[in-house]
Parts: sequence; structure tokens; C-alpha cells
Amino acid sequence: MRFRKKPVEIEAVQLRWDTWGEVCTFCGVGKLSDGKLEGCYRGADGHPLPENENSNTIGLLIPTLEGVMVASENDWIIRGIKGELYSCKPDIFEETYEKTERKEYARVWGENT
Repeated sequence: MRFRKKPVEIEAVQLRWDTWGEVCTFCGVGKLSDGKLEGCYRGADGHPLPENENSNTIGLLIPTLEGVMVASENDWIIRGIKGELYSCKPDIFEETYEKTERKEYARVWGENT
């Protein structure tokens, strides 16, 4: 069987150093232990570094029902239709989504846009 994705609008922000403030607002970044998304540095192997180490590569730990997902620099962080957050690689994002002319997302999830 073949299926086509329904046309739905999503909200997203790209994970980059210059958009870190926007990512924090969009995702409600905090501590993973509090059920929130948490920023991290990534090592050369792509894995998150321990809390006391850093690098030039940013990452984001995203708690999901399947476990903790690690978003890489330049990934898009997407808010799904039920408010869930997940990451998407830039090439897949470009193939799947196009920008709309609607207003940007509200500062606090749930506000009217």
C-alpha cells in the first residue's frame, strides 16, 4: 500500500549557535532530569560529551517516548501536531517542508498565533 502525508503545518527552528536563544524559547530548554530538552556539546564521534566537557559542536537532548534523541547542529527541531518535539536532518526537512506565510510560533506553546 502507498500513503501520502497529509498537508499539515508545523513549527520548527534550526539548531545553530546563532539561533540558540530561539531554540531555548521554542523548546523550553532546561534539564533532562526535569523532562525538558537539554543542550549539550557533541564530541567528534557525534555523541554528547559529559557535562564538564565542551566542544565547538552544539547538540540538543530530546526526551521522547522511544528514549532520548540527540539532535545535531543544523538539524531542525520540529513541534508536531500534538506538541511533541523531535529533530529532522536538514536535507530531509528541505524535501518534506516548505515555508508558509503564517506568523512565527508564539513564545509560549499554546498561545494564539
